[in-house]
Amino acid sequence: METFDLIAIEISFQQQTKALSFTSAALVIVSDYGDRLWYVDINGVADRELLAWFGQSEDIRVQLTAVADSGQAFRGTGYLHPNEPHQAAAIRGDGELLAQ
Repeated sequence: METFDLIAIEISFQQQTKALSFTSAALVIVSDYGDRLWYVDINGVADRELLAWFGQSEDIRVQLTAVADSGQAFRGTGYLHPNEPHQAAAIRGDGELLAQ
């Protein structure tokens, strides 16, 4: 398992792109029996409206671009699951995560 602390996250969905403002976020990559799964945990999401929109939407698929504190960039497709009461969200990866 690899973990990267993220300093920037941008998501694209429904023909729009938004940079997320957050207090902390981590990308976790799990390699298990040849499979490579990934997810992002985001805490302190400032945009309550965005979390509410994803909480009511049936289309939660996003394109993710993220930058780790090491400077490494990542891109992938996932599904954003909001946690409105805690001003948090998780993005569950769907397919390959590209590292740049």
